[in-house]
Amino acid sequence: MMSVRRRGTDGLEDGEMDHLNDAQTAREPSNTKGDEKNIAILFFLYLLQGIPLGLSAAIPMYLQNRGVSYRQQAEFSLVHWPFSMKLLWAPIVDSVYSPSFGRRKSWLIPTQYLIGLFMLYLSVNVEGWLGGGDVAPNIGVLTFCFFGLSFLAATQDIAVDGWALTMLKRCNVGHASTCNSVGQTAGYFLGYVVFVGLESAEFCNTYLRSTPADTGIITLPGFLYFWGLVFLATTTLVALFKTERPCDHPSHPEQEMGIMQTYHLLWKIIQLPSIRTTILILLTCKIGFSACDSVSSLKLIDAGVPKEKLALLAVPMVPLQIILPLVISKYTAGPKPMDIYLKAYPYRLLFGVVAAFLVWVTPFLISDGIIPLYYYILLIVSYAFHQVTLYCMFVAVMAFFARVSDPAVGGTYMTLLNTLSNLGGNWPSTLALWLVDSFTYRTCSVDSVDNDCSTVDETQE
Repeated sequence: MMSVRRRGTDGLEDGEMDHLNDAQTAREPSNTKGDEKNIAILFFLYLLQGIPLGLSAAIPMYLQNRGVSYRQQAEFSLVHWPFSMKLLWAPIVDSVYSPSFGRRKSWLIPTQYLIGLFMLYLSVNVEGWLGGGDVAPNIGVLTFCFFGLSFLAATQDIAVDGWALTMLKRCNVGHASTCNSVGQTAGYFLGYVVFVGLESAEFCNTYLRSTPADTGIITLPGFLYFWGLVFLATTTLVALFKTERPCDHPSHPEQEMGIMQTYHLLWKIIQLPSIRTTILILLTCKIGFSACDSVSSLKLIDAGVPKEKLALLAVPMVPLQIILPLVISKYTAGPKPMDIYLKAYPYRLLFGVVAAFLVWVTPFLISDGIIPLYYYILLIVSYAFHQVTLYCMFVAVMAFFARVSDPAVGGTYMTLLNTLSNLGGNWPSTLALWLVDSFTYRTCSVDSVDNDCSTVDETQE
């Protein structure tokens, strides 16, 4: 017998009516009433994700103090690759799950348990692997372990990105980008800035202690042990008390697909004309920012600004990085999140001129190695302006990704767009760094202070 689909009173079939109702809901103004707890949960999940990312950024500082080579630092930098490769296994996360437990919880819960156990294991062994004294760091083991930690964090990111699309009401999916940016920034701040500060004996003795001590307030093993327990405890709470909508829930219907079907769907997504245009834009839109973002800080160091001072400039930016998404989300949670992206774009391009001016004027402002206070104020103000334009674009494009992603394959859809966005920022920066020497002209001076020779022999002459 032929199956008959019931048509609505207006002549539309049920599936068509559901699609129109869903689209109408997506166009409604954002209303967080009833979604407060979900937003808080998403924020905390993204915060947890930022902890291992911050730790992975802090470890190279330990390695540098232990005399490792830059080739070994490059080897350890492989730990950041999983977030650029997660598209490879995102379809598996989307298609393999337990319907009774939940599509996203099937991956989120075991992944976070593994992160917690991994941290507990690292807390016992990491000091020995870092070496010290006459013992060289074990770069291979450190890279393997932190690569695994980043791999688990990337998998958690796929699950949370997909869950955000169904956990929130359709009119509030724009807030997923806010939870992402604020949560990851807060977690990264805890895992990197807070950890490095509280682990430093000098910092603690100067600002936090009345009686000096030889060690910081916390240690790396203690920090790992604490957050390992936090991961285990909070994951248990989410598993027991946070329910997930079933895949056939009318408000967020999700398709049932196998692994190969999901990969095939990913290929079909890439073939869509609108996605092809989006891919082209995402891969080229950051070319104009590449030199400014990747080269300017290195040029300031060449001009005489201490690298540790430049690093400290990032500390006052962290509160701004947390507050900005909260403010910007007011303008990106609506039906046209890319409006603010387009408005911020020319200002970020303009900052490239500001950065070039700072690089040019810096040698004239530094005399005898003394950097005036007003110069640091100028850097902070300039950096703050850059962060405003950067976060306007970041939050807007993340909100756009959340709005256009199909909840049925939300993890894969979001990961595809995020991967392309990351790739669009990485390749121009790499190219810009590679071209610096080709476009740099050096001259020699007999003055030892102003000497800027390209070789040691020229300097000696």
